[in-house]
Amino acid sequence: MGCGRVGTGLAKELEAAGHSVAIIDQNREAFRRLGPDFQGRTIAGVGFDRDILLEAGIERAGAFAAVSNGDNSNILAARVARESYNVSNVVARIYDPERAEIYQRLGIPTVATVLWTTDQIMRRLAPEGSRSEWRDASGTIELCEVALHKGWFGRPITQIEEAANIRVALITRLGEGLIPHSHTVLQEGDLVHVTLSEDRRAAVDALLLSAPEGE
Repeated sequence: MGCGRVGTGLAKELEAAGHSVAIIDQNREAFRRLGPDFQGRTIAGVGFDRDILLEAGIERAGAFAAVSNGDNSNILAARVARESYNVSNVVARIYDPERAEIYQRLGIPTVATVLWTTDQIMRRLAPEGSRSEWRDASGTIELCEVALHKGWFGRPITQIEEAANIRVALITRLGEGLIPHSHTVLQEGDLVHVTLSEDRRAAVDALLLSAPEGE
């Protein structure tokens, strides 16, 4: 739902990956963004209207993304898709960070656009401490990008995991994602993403911003 820049990009990528796609927007003119090569279905209407959703094939849908420019419309459409039609993979884009967190804890996956953008910019302006990138529905487990003391670079990721009792989920190195293994050695410039318990963030930050023991 939503044929803006994000919706258009999603529709094209999903179709290129071999999925069948239907896209809903109130404005028929928005479908021009899809270009002449788009083979999916376009439905003009309100994305949380059940008749419109049925026309789009919601009963057969494996996933539903609500990415219009309205928070209320997105969350309502996501709830209808999840609760009325049992779509297994549902996500809603939410501009209001506080509202996004509430719905996340209710079990409706959200992408908080403003919060994500702010976090990413702050990470580059002031790379100190961890920045949450994802939180599970209970709010207890987080995926965070962490800042490291320079002394950790040149060491295997297992030293960080053992010292801080965390799991290194992935590394962004030279602009590309890397799934690490036990022999992966941290390099200067790596962006390190870890999973941890929310109540341990402060302790983990303190440890990783300090030099490793013995240095």
